This record gives sequence, C-alpha cells and structure tokens, in this order.
Amino acid sequence: MNVLLCVSLLLVAAAATGVVLTRDPARQAITLSALGLTLTVLFIVYQAPDVALSQLAVGTVLVPLMIALTVARTARRKP
Repeated sequence: MNVLLCVSLLLVAAAATGVVLTRDPARQAITLSALGLTLTVLFIVYQAPDVALSQLAVGTVLVPLMIALTVARTARRKP
C-alpha cells in the first residue's frame, strides 16, 4: 500500500508541475484535467470514494470545461 501511495503522490506532483509550467490557457485546461484525474486516483488510494467522485466531477470535468469555454469565447472576441 505504501508503494501505491508514493506513486500516486508523485503523479500528483508531476501533474501539478505540468499545470504550473504550461503557458497556453487552452493547454492549461487540459493539464488541469489531468491533475484532477490524478487527484481522483490519490483519493481512491486514500479510500475516500466520496471525495474522489466529487473531484472527478468538478476537478476533472467541470472546471477545465469552464476554462476551455471561456478561453474559446475570449479568443473569438479579439479583433
């Protein structure tokens, strides 16, 4: 169990670093979705299925979708 926990923590750290280092907002929404997915796996490893389900719905799908739609709408308005 400790190995699985360490691997999932390293994956979360790598995904979070990827989000921080990404400059393009559209790509950042995609990497944010990957971070949400790795956090979901971490919460499952910690045996918190309710938190994992909330993270899957909000952090993996809803927030990146809202960011992607906002970026698309903002890019369309630029002259």
